[in-house]
Amino acid sequence: MEEALGSLGMTGMGAAARALTTPADKYTNDQNLELGWAVKAYHHAETYFNLASSVDNRMLKLTAQDDEIYKRFRECFPDLKIDVIDPEDLKSAPAKLKWRPFCNEFEGLVEDFNYGTLLRLDCTEGYSEKNSIFATRIQFFAIEIARNREGLNMGLFKKQDKEGSSS
Repeated sequence: MEEALGSLGMTGMGAAARALTTPADKYTNDQNLELGWAVKAYHHAETYFNLASSVDNRMLKLTAQDDEIYKRFRECFPDLKIDVIDPEDLKSAPAKLKWRPFCNEFEGLVEDFNYGTLLRLDCTEGYSEKNSIFATRIQFFAIEIARNREGLNMGLFKKQDKEGSSS
C-alpha cells in the first residue's frame, strides 16, 4: 500500500487526499458518461430481446457460466417469481442483502457482472419505460437464464414466429 502511494508522488498524493476528503455531494455525474452508459444498456437490452425473440430460447446460452449462474440463482432464490418481477424483490433493503452475496460470487467470472443494465419486469412484454428496471448485469443474466430454461420466454419466440409467418 505504501509503495502504491509513494509511486503517486507528492502531486498525486495531494490530489488523492483532496479527492478522499471532498464530500460526496460535491461530486457531479458526467452527463456524457451517463448517456454513454444508457446507450450501452439500451443496446444490450435490444440485442438480447431480438435474440430471445428469434430462437427457441430454452437452449439459448448467454454466458459460458450459464449452468453455474442458474444453479446458484435457484439455490439462493428458489421461490422468486420471475415471470413478472416485483421491483421490491430486487431493490428493497432485505432483497439487496440477499442479492449482494449472490452477485459478488460472479466477480471475475462474469465480465462486467456489476454493470447496470435493463431488465424486463414482465417476461411476456418487450422493453418499455413501464416494463423495464435497472439491474446489475448478473441479476439480468440470472433472471433471463432462468426465464429461458423454465420456458417463460417462449412466448416471445412464438409471438415473433407467428407474426413472421403471417406476413
